[in-house]
Amino acid sequence: MIQKSMFNSGKRAVLSTAVIFFSGIYLTQAQETKPVKDTTSDKQIEEVVLVGSRSGGRSKADSPVPVDVFNLKDIQQSLPQTNINQILNTIAPSFTSTIQTNADGSDHLDPAQLRGLGPDQTLVLINGKRRHTSALVNVNGAPGRGTVGTDLNAIPAFALSRIEVLRDGASAQYGSDAIAGVMNLQLKRDTGKLTGQFNYGGYLTSAANDHTGNYDGQQFQVDLNYGNKIGQKGGFYNITWSSQFRDPTRRAGTESAPIYNAYNAIEKRAAESGVNLSSYFNNINNLKGTAGEQDFVNLIHQYAQGVGYFNSINAPGSSDLLSSSIQNANSISTLQALLNPTNYTTAQLNNITNQELAYRGQTRKDFNQQVGQSKLNNHQLFANIEVPISDDWKVYTFGGYSIRDGASGGFYRRPTQARTFTGLYIDGYLPEIHTKIQDVSLSAGIKGKWDGWNVDFSNTFGQNSFDYTIENTGNTSLRFNSPDSFKAGGLQFLQNTINLDFSKEFDVFEGLNVAFGAEQRHENFKINPGEEASYTAYDIYGNPQTPTTLSSDKPTDFFGAALAGSSQVFAGFREANRTNKNRNAYAAYADLEFNFTNWLLVDAAIRYEDYSDFGSTFNYKLASRIKLTDDFNFRFAGSTGFRAPSIHQIYYNTTSTLFTSLPGSNGPTLVEVGTFSNDSDIAKGFGINKLKQETSKSVSTGFTYKIPSLNLNITADAYFIRIDDRIALTDQFARPTDLQIQNNPNLGPVRDALDAANVNAAQFFANSIDTETKGLDVVISHNYRTGSIKLNNDFAVNFNRTKKVGDIHASDLLKNASLENTYFGEKSRVYLEDSVPKVKASLSNNVKWNDFNIYLRNTYYGKVYGADSVDLNGDGVALLNEHQLISDKIITDLSIGYDINKNFNLTIGTNNLFDIYPTKNVTASTNNDQFIYSRSTSQFGQNGRYVFSKLTVSF
Repeated sequence: MIQKSMFNSGKRAVLSTAVIFFSGIYLTQAQETKPVKDTTSDKQIEEVVLVGSRSGGRSKADSPVPVDVFNLKDIQQSLPQTNINQILNTIAPSFTSTIQTNADGSDHLDPAQLRGLGPDQTLVLINGKRRHTSALVNVNGAPGRGTVGTDLNAIPAFALSRIEVLRDGASAQYGSDAIAGVMNLQLKRDTGKLTGQFNYGGYLTSAANDHTGNYDGQQFQVDLNYGNKIGQKGGFYNITWSSQFRDPTRRAGTESAPIYNAYNAIEKRAAESGVNLSSYFNNINNLKGTAGEQDFVNLIHQYAQGVGYFNSINAPGSSDLLSSSIQNANSISTLQALLNPTNYTTAQLNNITNQELAYRGQTRKDFNQQVGQSKLNNHQLFANIEVPISDDWKVYTFGGYSIRDGASGGFYRRPTQARTFTGLYIDGYLPEIHTKIQDVSLSAGIKGKWDGWNVDFSNTFGQNSFDYTIENTGNTSLRFNSPDSFKAGGLQFLQNTINLDFSKEFDVFEGLNVAFGAEQRHENFKINPGEEASYTAYDIYGNPQTPTTLSSDKPTDFFGAALAGSSQVFAGFREANRTNKNRNAYAAYADLEFNFTNWLLVDAAIRYEDYSDFGSTFNYKLASRIKLTDDFNFRFAGSTGFRAPSIHQIYYNTTSTLFTSLPGSNGPTLVEVGTFSNDSDIAKGFGINKLKQETSKSVSTGFTYKIPSLNLNITADAYFIRIDDRIALTDQFARPTDLQIQNNPNLGPVRDALDAANVNAAQFFANSIDTETKGLDVVISHNYRTGSIKLNNDFAVNFNRTKKVGDIHASDLLKNASLENTYFGEKSRVYLEDSVPKVKASLSNNVKWNDFNIYLRNTYYGKVYGADSVDLNGDGVALLNEHQLISDKIITDLSIGYDINKNFNLTIGTNNLFDIYPTKNVTASTNNDQFIYSRSTSQFGQNGRYVFSKLTVSF
């Protein structure tokens, strides 16, 4: 792949716009006869941030590390986005999250990344307390593949007053996961008022409804927040309820693959006469040579005469008409050869398909997948409560409950495919994955002063569960006895964290803050199996198949292909996958913040952490801020960090149907892939080592500069992050061949195990590689006020590049078997290095004039690459380094709000005003024209223009 400069013409356009815009600020200010007081700017730049400091907070400008503060209460009214992931993806250039499609559970939970690192390398706090992660493991092909992130969408954005994003390594302060940074979500503390928002919108775009236009993906959301005082000493409660109802979007093209074959046509004519041909056999080979064979052949003769277009089609490899050839066939074997779709060209099969569609009154779009956002119903309840019990002590609690029901489509099961039992589904079917995501959290504690020390003792509990129900599907091996819905099991993660924190400020020099504390964390991960039929293949007698089941006892289709077991689209978690694992971690930390003078601040932190399943780690951090002038600060930081392998990554195991490319294949196909736990015998057979922690070293340096005469604030920070032993999900190891086993006999038992699991390939979690990330964040903020006009302008840009460094950490066994590039392959490299924009910038302008508010934002998304290796130059060979370029784009958001009175505001607007879409897929990646745009790599999704109206009330 040819790497181009970060600064192509699109980037120059964005940056030039920003330069021109902010260059005009001085001229505007100079025209004023009186200096304008820097009220808004002073408020923003001196805003106290809590994350990254244990001294009770400090201003953003005085922080030795970069912290972004997003005041959601101020901006949410104008934004088209309504959940935390999508809000941050729009307003925070260093943050990336896109809606997934056809990615199983990931369709209902959007993986998020900070500074181009993994979703599991950013720590999330709520009110300063560690938030639990999701139960879901992202195993499908998408950025963040193989990671376990935090489900931000389980938290109602309307419950938050602001979000603080610490863009620096902080493991020495907060523990595991804080390699890229820390996000602290601050819950509202408002009292004495009821606020609400009623939001309705949808996608008004030319690509709606599978590119027929009009409107789809409607969303309706209701948010309510109420708070009041408790007592007279500052106690309060604040409660938020949020409900979201989201319809799916449909962005598939027109199915171009063969849908029907000649046997399907005969089968349809028989069904119209009340005859189900599939009822005459359960294994077609058992019917051969019996008295019933001729009866079945006669049925084929009879109903083939009803297929008129057989008189215009030649039989395979013959000049004879198909109609006469069928009538002359006197055995099942002869009919199989005449009707088998493998004996026809794609053009011939599409001719049959087109004729059959016309006969049945159908179109190709009737067989489209559901490509686009999934359907969701989301309900959330959150509370934040604080009650003083004395002048020095107060108790507090916060937390919430959310339940999210999702529905997404899989790959259409076409009648011509063996995995479709046409005896029940004569036209095939589109299976659906339904999820129920439940999340509960509760933090409670007591804090106050004791002998001059600030003390905080708390317990934080969190649990996330992810349960699957597969609907409109079938277990093909059960044939007529198959249900159409299956409970497929689920995942559950529990975390309980106990913290005891002390801090005290000493009057030494210009101030010394000393903090120390301890933490105990318990984690539990469960895999709950589904019902037996969701993961089992059955024989013709209805008994589960075993490795010794005879071929004659396995159900087949008319052509003799074995009928697959398990619920189609998502095989349930098996009894063998049942998991219930625990681990404990203990930590102690110390933190010093030393103001040597009024211009020199030094922070130092150390942390020791011990895990019951892999050992201990020690980390440190040193940071400093030098105030060169009252308005200019220089800052730098260096730290070590770590991320413990998630308990999910150690023990997760399941089977999935993936649209992927196996080594040696020509493009992606549907493959049954087993994900095996890191401690399994199969993992050992492939030479996969036990997981250990990722370790990191990071440095950053930057400055903050304030120009009061221009009401202008500028920050810039460069960073470097080195991560060793980074955990990744391997590519798929194909079933070992005879030659591979001959060269390496250790792979023989591995193949047997894969066969027993009924999978074609295997993948594992492993400490695969080392990486380096380099980047630069620049933020420029400006405000202007004159008369009744208030103007706020913000420009932010993130330059970021992650790359693999050094050798792949493959075992000698894998190297000797030439499997090193499967251990960490080209597709994984692309997800790591090229699937997230290396440049992302945003320019927002907000004008308040009397009762009107106008909000305009332009967001620039740099180019990315698709992960599939495809034949781009048309030479018939898809080289490993041939990846589709998905070009850079600018997305424009616009909203106009009007204060009807002091209690009501009406806002209308749009996201993606100009209906911009990503680069279209090359043909090889479309899955028969279903994925017009990449389903796994996209900077901003593939839904197009979103229009909305929002009514905000406050009493």
